[in-house]
Amino acid sequence: MAGGSKSTASGSVKGVADVEGVGDVADVVDRRRPRRLARLALLCALAAVVVLAFTGPHGPLVLLAEFVGLVVTAVGVWWAITRRALWRLIGALLAVAAPAAGVLLAYDAGVLALTVAAVALWLAALACGRAALRAARPPRPMPARETPPPRQPVLIMNPKSGGGKVERFDLVRRAEELGARVVLLDTSAEQDVAELARRAIADGADLLGVAGGDGTQALVAAVAAEHGLPFLVVSAGTRNHFAMDLGLDRTDPATCLDALRDGVELTVDLGRVGDRTFVNTVSFGAYAEIVQSPEYRDAKTATALGALPDLLTGEAGPTLTARADGHRIDAPQALLVSNNPYAAPDPVDLGRRPRLDEGLLGVVGVRVDGAAQAAELVLLGERAAALTLLSARQVTVHADVPEIAVAVDGEALTLPTPVVCTLRHRALRVRVPRERPGADPAQRAHAHPLDWRDVTRLALSGAGTHPAQAARPTGSHR
Repeated sequence: MAGGSKSTASGSVKGVADVEGVGDVADVVDRRRPRRLARLALLCALAAVVVLAFTGPHGPLVLLAEFVGLVVTAVGVWWAITRRALWRLIGALLAVAAPAAGVLLAYDAGVLALTVAAVALWLAALACGRAALRAARPPRPMPARETPPPRQPVLIMNPKSGGGKVERFDLVRRAEELGARVVLLDTSAEQDVAELARRAIADGADLLGVAGGDGTQALVAAVAAEHGLPFLVVSAGTRNHFAMDLGLDRTDPATCLDALRDGVELTVDLGRVGDRTFVNTVSFGAYAEIVQSPEYRDAKTATALGALPDLLTGEAGPTLTARADGHRIDAPQALLVSNNPYAAPDPVDLGRRPRLDEGLLGVVGVRVDGAAQAAELVLLGERAAALTLLSARQVTVHADVPEIAVAVDGEALTLPTPVVCTLRHRALRVRVPRERPGADPAQRAHAHPLDWRDVTRLALSGAGTHPAQAARPTGSHR
């Protein structure tokens, strides 16, 4: 992410300071924070080594056993999801027994407490090191602009979304009190949500909003972007990833309605796959195939376990090839394309998107060919050969079949190949509350690979050197 000679926080303080010197004090404080975090990281790392030394010869042996146990656990998980019958049972037992054996070994050697303390200190060192690098290169916030409140807002609400959040948080009454007209979806029949949005515009709506899942959000957002109207997100879905990356409160969707009275506008990107808009992600491969099953909604785990062995070993499902700008990804078992890159390069927990207006698609491809690569993925994370991380302006997915399963914002679809994913840069105006719990861009900063050389430079940097200059850029989507 972009840094600078001064952080965003210190720059804004300096810009509004009424008393001479206040901005300079804030800037000095901000300069010190990454340096202090870097020093704390080195101190925790040193303390971990010291604590481990007190364990005598048993400590390193226990840690080696834990390392081996981690590898065995990864192998066990791989067998559990790619095999059936007896081998699946053996894999599950290995995944549980390996870490338990490491704990018992440490306990039997009398070094369990010290080993746990050393591992905890090392994890703290990693956390502080990453925090130091993020603080030295702070992300830029998405720019917000002042706009007048809407005069005729229309909100489309799905009463079943999120397990009934519309009723539980009394969203209809609250929205109407703030001057909005509410259109409640009839969940007993199929409805064209996009057509409802167009009808609302024809009747004079100057803002469209949705209280529902991300799939419904995307459909109405496309209509709002088409007509240049602001869009309001109410976090009444199950996961609400779009709302989270906008900084909205997912625990209380009623707070999203504050934007009707006191809000600002963000301008964000919209993804496009075929003729369909998406706000979060498009998935290809194993996950997309699994969600096509009618049984998936009622029995997610059983459906996934039944399908994964054939999908991951190539005995079922199409063979995919993806081109992301000039890069080629061959035969990924799972491929995820996102509206702007996610911060954490982890295919299981992607974290958050630092920005939604960079004009780039995020690409995560996974290809694991056996237990050894599964162990490598667990040990090396983003550096593993099984994981491909890219940013691109266009992603084209080819297959050896004329149609493939695609999951668009969690919705199961089938699209003709090749499937093209693009981005409409800053196509959507989103009205959000002025105060949002997740608006701080530092909370969504990219998770760069930790380089201890950079941490050491930060820790040893002098008072005349800005930490952002002391730390060279590390890591990139590859």
